[in-house]
Formats: sequence, structure tokens, C-alpha cells
Amino acid sequence: MNDLWNSQEIAMELASRRRMLKSTALGFGYLAFESLLSSLAMGGESAVRTNPLAPKTPHFLPRAKRIVFMFMKGGPSHVDTFDPKPLLTRDDGKPPPFELPRVVFAQQGNLLKSPWKFHQHGESGLPVSELFPNVAKHVDKLCVLRSLHGSNPAHGGALLKIHTGSDQFVRPSLGAWVTYGLGTENQDLPAFVTICPTLAHGGVNNWGAAFLPTYCQGTPIGNASQQVVQASVQHIANPKIGKSEQRKQLDLLEDMNQSYAQANPFDAAIEGRLGAFELAYRMQTSMPEIQDLRSETEATMRLYGIDDPVTENFGRECLMARRFLERGVRFVQVTHSDSEVQWDQHSDLYHGHTKNAAEVDKPIAGFLTDLEQRGLLQDTLVLWGGEFGRTPTSQGNGRDHNPHGFCMWMAGGGVKGGYAYGATDDYGYYAADNKMHINDLHATILHLLGLDHERLTYRYAGRDFRLTDVAGRVATDILA
Repeated sequence: MNDLWNSQEIAMELASRRRMLKSTALGFGYLAFESLLSSLAMGGESAVRTNPLAPKTPHFLPRAKRIVFMFMKGGPSHVDTFDPKPLLTRDDGKPPPFELPRVVFAQQGNLLKSPWKFHQHGESGLPVSELFPNVAKHVDKLCVLRSLHGSNPAHGGALLKIHTGSDQFVRPSLGAWVTYGLGTENQDLPAFVTICPTLAHGGVNNWGAAFLPTYCQGTPIGNASQQVVQASVQHIANPKIGKSEQRKQLDLLEDMNQSYAQANPFDAAIEGRLGAFELAYRMQTSMPEIQDLRSETEATMRLYGIDDPVTENFGRECLMARRFLERGVRFVQVTHSDSEVQWDQHSDLYHGHTKNAAEVDKPIAGFLTDLEQRGLLQDTLVLWGGEFGRTPTSQGNGRDHNPHGFCMWMAGGGVKGGYAYGATDDYGYYAADNKMHINDLHATILHLLGLDHERLTYRYAGRDFRLTDVAGRVATDILA
């Protein structure tokens, strides 16, 4: 009996000590936790920020202030667009004179030449396929990355890899990392916007924040299954309650949540919710104005191809992207995708790529022209490409997925124009010279934005994470 009584006294004493340590600001656990949180902040800043979306100082002088990613879902063929292969034309129909990868997405046949001719353009003389006559006029602005390679031949894994740096785990997206590192220049808009993203092959994970703070999450406007003219932020206005009443509600909600936050000072979810409520309130004024294109001139609408039913949809995406960028949004993504063709031509390559290129060629060229005329191109990084390329071997009259060698291009934002970096082999199957892994692409993008990919870290689950994981090399040769 005495032993039981002594055990109860000991338990009460331990519980009392726990309460004391938890409730007092001098508790050792509290002090250790506060020190840990302070160490999470980048560049020595306080971990608890009054406004987490406020602009942050980059690690070094940036070449670009903002980025737009023009994502071509499905995998455009590099050997039919920006990476000509004369030997592929010469050896059309022959068995490939190289070993295929140990793992392929599907069975492949003999070599298949491109059905389009390439021509040199601009002062640089860079070759561009007949598929892109309008983009070809801007070739002296383009830095074509011809030696990209990844690891996953499936759409789902490849989309996650290009967007998050990982094809196996849920990780923060590129846009989320940029938001975490730099904040935004417009406090009335999200820092990261994705226009008509695909809901397939990773869905929200491709623009998600994962374990980063909630304010880093991308804001989707519509999705790939609907026309851009129908895409908008839902419930942006409250038809029943005016803004003054909403302000009173938010103030009351903040007071109530602040009481909880004082008792639970490191509950990031509360801060995230309050920040989301406040941003949504401010967006009621800013977002409808951005999405309303009626203020644009007829000449601008024609420049983007909005007067043509073939180019109207993607033209609207590009024009909306420009409006977000010029208002200080840090990261904007536009996605070209549909439920029928996309860029995934396992068969009928000619029809599929002809259709897709016709839909995006004029809008992209118009976008580059418009950015340059407005003085935005020099500090805006434009990135174009898909999740992988296509094989130089055939699948009937189409091509298979190819993550082993493909191309993307950049423009503006401090990169060399009229420049080709790296190369695939003579037939376009494997990255060969100056090979550029997806980790290297991400490291280079962050560098152009003034961020050191090795310093941009976030501690989660006991380790420091970064977009490039334990790899990544900046392609310094492309810097202007």
C-alpha cells in the first residue's frame, strides 16, 4: 500500500513539473524549441514573421525578379521542335544503332525521322522546326537547353520530378520554394499562381507546398478541363455581406484565434489560416480586375491570338500571366493541355504536334513581344517545356516517352539569347554533352532568381530539405 502511495506522489510531482515547464517562459523545453524555430529562418531572419509573404532579400544579386513556366503537358518531341538530328533523317526506318534503356515505357520500333524541316533563324542562326514559325522570330532571345535528362518514363513521376524535384515522395513544388525564398511584391495577390493546371499525374502536388508553410501553396485558377474564359477564382466576392462587415468578422476571428495563438505560440496552422483569410479578403478587389481582359487593346488581343479560335485559349492564359507578372506575382505557371491530344503522341505524331504547336506558337511569340515592349523581359525568366521528350524511335507513326534526353528553353531573366547549351547524341536519345539533370535545372532557376539552392533549406522531420535534395549544379555557361 505504501509503495502504491509513493508511486502516486511521484507521478503527481512529475506532472506538476511538466505543467511548470510548459506554462513558464523559462521552461527549458520552451527555450530549446524557440531556439530551434529561430534557426529555421533563412539568412538569420526571425522565424515568426509579421507578414510571411513580404519581399525577402535574396542570397545574392538576382538576374530575374519573377518567373513564368509555360508547361507543355505530355512531352513535346525535342527532335521535332528545337533539336534537329540530320542522322535521324538519313537513317529513317533503320534499326537504332545504339542500346535502348534497360527500362522503357513501351515497345519501340526503328528510327523515325522528323516530318518537319528545320531552318536557321535570327543573327544566331539557331535552327527551329517549321512547327514554330512565330517563336522562331524570337530565337535570338532563346537559350535552348538541349541536354536535359530525368529518371522517370511515366507521366506521373516525370511531372512530379519537373515540378518538385522528386518522383517518389510528396515534396514542395518549385513555385512553393520560390515563394518561401523570396516572398512576393504584391500583398493583395498570391505569390504563386497556376493557370488551368492539369488535375492528372500528381494534381495538386505539382503546385503544392507539402511541408513548407501554407502561404507557399500555389493558387490554381481553373483547370485544364475547362476553357480559360471560364476559369476564375471561385467565390471571390460575397453577394450577401459587404466588405465592412467582412472586415469586422475577420477582426473578431483574428482576436479569437490570437487568444489561442498566445496559448499555443508555435501553431503554424493558425497563422496560416489567418493569413489565408486576410489574403482572400484583399483579393476581392485585385483578382477580378486582373482576370478582366476588357481593358486590353484590340492590338494586344491580336498579338496574343485571342481573335483566333485556334489560339484564343492559350492566348488568354499568356495574357493573364503577363497581367499577374506585371503586378508583382513572383511565380506564374500556364499549362497547355487537353483531354484529347496533349503532347503525348504515341501515334499520329504529325496531327498531334501540328495541332498543339498551332495553339501555342503565336501566343508565346506575342507574350515575348509584349514582355519586351513593357521592359519586363530583362528581369522575367521565361521557361518553356514539358516533363520529358520523345524517342527518335517509332511507335507506328508516333514516338514513346523519353526522359533520357530532351530540351527546354529559357528567355529573358539573365540568360544568353540565341544560345544552345548541351547536346543529345547524334540521334537524340540520350543527353550527351553538358548533361543537365532536373536537379541542375532547378539549381540554375534558383540561381537566376538570386537564391543559392544549397542554402534554401527547410527543416522538417529531423533533416534539412531543399528543392535539389543532395544534388544540383548551376549551369553557369548560360548566364548572360
